[in-house]
Amino acid sequence: MALSAGLHLRQSQSLVMTPQLMQSIRLLQFSHVELTRFIEQEVERNPLLELVAQNADGNESAASSDSEPARAASTDGDADGRTDSGADETTYEGGEDGTWEGHSGKASERLRDEIDVRYENVFPDDHAAESTAAPAFADNWKSMPGSDRTQSGEGYDLDDFAARTPTLRDHVTEQIAFAFVDPADRLIAIEIADRLDPAGYVPADLTEAVERLGADPARVEQVLAQLQEFEPAGLFARSLSESLALQLRRKDRLDPAMAVLVDNLELLARRDFASLTRLCGVDEEDLLEMLAEIRALDPKPGTRFETGASEMIVPDVSVRPASDGGWQVELNPDTLPRVLVNQTYFATVTGKMQKNAAGQEFLSECLQTANWLARSLDQRARTIMKVASEIVRQQDAFLINGIDHLRPLNLKAVADAIGMHESTVSRVTSNKYMLTPRGVFELKYFFTVSIASAEAGGDAHSAESVRHRIKVLVEQEEPAAVLSDDDLVGLLKQSGVEIARRTVAKYREAMAIPSSVQRRREKRARARAAAL
Repeated sequence: MALSAGLHLRQSQSLVMTPQLMQSIRLLQFSHVELTRFIEQEVERNPLLELVAQNADGNESAASSDSEPARAASTDGDADGRTDSGADETTYEGGEDGTWEGHSGKASERLRDEIDVRYENVFPDDHAAESTAAPAFADNWKSMPGSDRTQSGEGYDLDDFAARTPTLRDHVTEQIAFAFVDPADRLIAIEIADRLDPAGYVPADLTEAVERLGADPARVEQVLAQLQEFEPAGLFARSLSESLALQLRRKDRLDPAMAVLVDNLELLARRDFASLTRLCGVDEEDLLEMLAEIRALDPKPGTRFETGASEMIVPDVSVRPASDGGWQVELNPDTLPRVLVNQTYFATVTGKMQKNAAGQEFLSECLQTANWLARSLDQRARTIMKVASEIVRQQDAFLINGIDHLRPLNLKAVADAIGMHESTVSRVTSNKYMLTPRGVFELKYFFTVSIASAEAGGDAHSAESVRHRIKVLVEQEEPAAVLSDDDLVGLLKQSGVEIARRTVAKYREAMAIPSSVQRRREKRARARAAAL
């Protein structure tokens, strides 16, 4: 067979993932905060983009445009700024040297005649400082925090003036400065403080700190014991038992029985009250009182110090009842940043850069990127609206009757209904929230696994609604008739839910519900305490 070169023409279709297409896909799964941050970066990078800000009165304005603050004039006085409050009023006028001079009419002249001296001669330095600072303050008062909001009528934002909340490290460092006089002990204390975790614990093994400082291990233990006396009680503990013991010792409640209880927290976790009663040498009434004291302690004393600002959830979609008996689905405009493409600026600059090929190429790329971003944001909003509307249509019974009527739903059902791919629906439902009459839920909350019905031809049940039923049954059980997993399976089957025992156990453990043996011990102990 002879080999020869040939030219063939073939036509095919393929999907090319361009950078802009990949970025459009990423925009779908961005949360509100991430989307706002991305758009702000694009506005800084692209001179043709303007971020549209919405004012308090609902009007929109471009954030990049310069706006002159409104000038407020007082209407309490007459045209020349004077009032009828008397002849001895205090006024401020500008002197010939550009300084501000304050005087108080006849009272000021009479006082000067009596003491026969001027204030600036008595306090020359203070007068010079005031004369120099007053004009600067008068010119720059608008740049102070909150001045722009005051002129626009929005008032001050207290967050601009609030003091920063001290962190755990700040709190501990301040106490170290006063507690240790010896520089070597202070250095060891700072080294141990560097190993504090957010909960207020230090590693159980401080060998690394000892080797790094070259200090005596006994001296490190002595410094650690002094650190454990810091406020709040329980800091610098090496385990949960030690933290609880430190707090009890501060309250003078660490007696031998309580010490045994703290050393056997694993029995307390299993609710093995019989073993705890035997080990501690107390009766059930005393044990319940000891357990109440344990519950009043703080297992993580370091978490009371704020380590970061918490962000409030802003729903992307709101659902409210409509007048026709249906549901009205709306997008939250606060979570939909809008951008404008400044075509006027593009035309003006392009006309002046006809001989600059590199500049024209840069502007063309900026225009293309700006148009793409505007279209992508619009398409993102439309996609979120489609997915949210279909979710509301599928979960209409949940919105009316509650979680017991939550239907099983998967991504494929929504994707087929709106004509999109499952991956697109998955990206849209990530980090998005919906405000409903039942509360605020993440969009992924409405997608649950289907559990078959016990009745032939019956409707399937949502896994979330089954978990809710299990929780309700456990809360309503009596101390004398605690429900086992088999009992829960039987009750659920009577209500039309076909479920296995291992699934019930899995759901129960996921909701942190103890086993029937542990619940029986705890409820009997509470019943005896209530009877006593």
